[in-house]
Amino acid sequence: MASSSNWTWEQNKLFENSVVTNNDDPDRFQKLAKVLGKTVEEVKVLYQNHVHDVNGTEAADIPLPNYKTGEAKGQHNKKK
Repeated sequence: MASSSNWTWEQNKLFENSVVTNNDDPDRFQKLAKVLGKTVEEVKVLYQNHVHDVNGTEAADIPLPNYKTGEAKGQHNKKK
């Protein structure tokens, strides 16, 4: 099956939801690769990237964004 290393927003969300809900399934990478039209290796690489990001954030190696009040909720503060 041909595949692209680019991931759409929809593919990323499906991946994230599947990892959370099927974490105990030993065949989760194979099943997800088939659904997403990706290779098993691409799914495993994305998984490892997510694990790295989460671990880095938890260890404070990757700083969280410094949002202004309300900005994180889409309520940008505008100066008049």
